[in-house]
Amino acid sequence: MNSITLSSDAVAAMLEPIVESRALAGAATLVWRDGRIVAATSVGRRDLQTGLPVERDTIFRIASLTKPVTTVAALMLLDEGRFALDDPIDRYAPEFSQMRVLRDVNGPLEETDAAERSITFRDLLTHRSGLTYAVFHHGPIAAAYATLGATIDNTLSPSEWIARLATLPLIDQPGAGFHYGHSTDLLGFLIARIDDAPLGDVLARRIFGPLGMDDTGFTVPAEKRTRRAGLCGFDDEGHLVPLNKAPGGQALADRPGGMTFESGGQGLWSTLDDYLAFARIFVGRGAVEGIRILRPETLAMMASNQLTAAQRATARMLGSRPFAVGHGYGMGVAVVMEPAQADPLRCGGGVGAVGWPGAYGSWWQADPNDGSVLIFMAHNMVELAQMAKGIGLDVWSAIVTFQKLASG
Repeated sequence: MNSITLSSDAVAAMLEPIVESRALAGAATLVWRDGRIVAATSVGRRDLQTGLPVERDTIFRIASLTKPVTTVAALMLLDEGRFALDDPIDRYAPEFSQMRVLRDVNGPLEETDAAERSITFRDLLTHRSGLTYAVFHHGPIAAAYATLGATIDNTLSPSEWIARLATLPLIDQPGAGFHYGHSTDLLGFLIARIDDAPLGDVLARRIFGPLGMDDTGFTVPAEKRTRRAGLCGFDDEGHLVPLNKAPGGQALADRPGGMTFESGGQGLWSTLDDYLAFARIFVGRGAVEGIRILRPETLAMMASNQLTAAQRATARMLGSRPFAVGHGYGMGVAVVMEPAQADPLRCGGGVGAVGWPGAYGSWWQADPNDGSVLIFMAHNMVELAQMAKGIGLDVWSAIVTFQKLASG
């Protein structure tokens, strides 16, 4: 669909029935093509308690849309020669110098073998470190990961979290396979150590400031909180309800002061226009409006599949095979390899298009083939047990419809 036939009204007409049925509180979308915004839509409520509407400048928790941002910051340091892809991370985090690997991912934590080599930066960038998330497992390893605390609003300091993570066994040998998990969180804390500043300060100086992303960060300043989307989910009957914490207690409605933990994997807040500024890196060969963020060669590497054929075939996430067909995985992003088979929930577009979804209902896609960026933002926070019962899934069908409508 071209910029003449696509309209904000068409997107709104798709979203409004979903909002009116109370299957989704609200959403904001944006389509950028031909060097301009061709459609921007805001529908529904950003806060169930106040009834305030979603607006173009509403600030959302973007969950795993944080991962590409942290990845870009790491690759900026790579461009500066601050580390090499195959450097062992224990040069900067000696806590990881003696890692063990579980013999059976569901087995006792004591039954391990020594890691065959150190975890490298390449491993973290491609989720081949052997780190994972608790939610993907049952039994001892899940309980062990739970001791790390919340994934976003965590009371541990970065050093305390790193030390605790390093005591846990890996679920696979470094480099062996794709396992989605805390790799990007650890990467963010290594960035902070290398650049000798908190991760939020590093991102602000290197990415947010240069690109004018004034509303993006790990916290929302007091003067902007009226624009913040309230935490929103469902009760067990599937009715929309305001939440005081995200599913699993991973994030709180109001982050307590004094927290130093900043999640490079899922902790950022942002807006449509801010994330557009970031996503344009991927259709501008690493630059936006003359502002160079990454070397073209580095951007091309990030946006190219890094998994072997066997790793694509064996990768698992919540029972699915995300890279078996359609997509590969680059560094922090899914990469379209076979467009006809690409699942738009990861990202659609032509060969080389990239994107990655967030657990709270946000999604994006950048396609260098036609120079387009598509963004969808919502607060749709669903417990895994609710998803198993079909609760809260309408946001994903809305994203698929939006992607098809915007792509034509």
